[in-house]
Amino acid sequence: MGNTFYFSFEPKLMIWLQSVLGKNGSKAVGFFSEFGEAEFIIFILLILYWCVDKEFGIYVGTNVLMGLVYGPLIKNIVLRRRPYFDNEMIKCFRPVEADADIYSIAAQGFSFPSMHSTVAVTFFGSLARYAGKRILTVIAFVIPFLVGLSRVVVGVHYPTDVFVGWGMGIVIVFLMPYIYEKAGKDRRWVVNLVVFLIACVGIFYCRTEDYFTTLGLMAGFFIAEEFEKRYVNFKITRNPIRAALRLIGGLIIFFSLNTILKMPFSKEFLESSQIAAFLLRALRYAVVIFVVTGIYPMIFGRFFKPQK
Repeated sequence: MGNTFYFSFEPKLMIWLQSVLGKNGSKAVGFFSEFGEAEFIIFILLILYWCVDKEFGIYVGTNVLMGLVYGPLIKNIVLRRRPYFDNEMIKCFRPVEADADIYSIAAQGFSFPSMHSTVAVTFFGSLARYAGKRILTVIAFVIPFLVGLSRVVVGVHYPTDVFVGWGMGIVIVFLMPYIYEKAGKDRRWVVNLVVFLIACVGIFYCRTEDYFTTLGLMAGFFIAEEFEKRYVNFKITRNPIRAALRLIGGLIIFFSLNTILKMPFSKEFLESSQIAAFLLRALRYAVVIFVVTGIYPMIFGRFFKPQK
């Protein structure tokens, strides 16, 4: 399943990089992929949202979710197979899903564009644009470059996947804040609704886990944003102990609720390629992220009061 296409220099470059670095060197460079992993980014976003600056977290989180959801929309149209699928000399040193068959499209997804590259640009680029600090601007260039390089070295993306991933991230970082600014705070929910409805188009043709996971995250986050603004309006605490308690409590709820919501269903069904399983996956993540970003902050004022 899928399409195979590339410029002649791409597999040659990948094979050369892997031969020069060797297995251990390639895996070492692959470490930089961590900075583009959705799990890592979401963890940092939750810290930012709960403990540092709520508006900052919403700003960065919205941009990151755009990249996470819209990338798979393109992936499932282009259907570009991963490099190691069709080039025997390219080794896969870091599969997307380590516990799954490395040749499973449902688990490993398609290649074009590189979501790690997009997420790295949207996350670090958004941090830099919002904060306006020079060190963050430098990081916004260096880290995405290393993330993109790592995806090529570990054999899961062609260079052109990375280039387009970077390009998508740049467009999101500069375009989305402009659109929200023009819409105004009172109509922000309208932009969120349009963004989500466009993303929902993928339900009709996307058949990979990453799309439905991130679609659920987007739905839950957008609903929680409005719910929190209308009914909660929690305050940020500058007390490190209270901030740590918020983080620990939120992570416990996140992982516990995600586990509980999976319990009524068999592992075989949850890991299947059935549309019902994919939709359930989206719903599960929507519920989890809504609870931790919308409902969970309701207890902050009672148990984790902000420092005056």
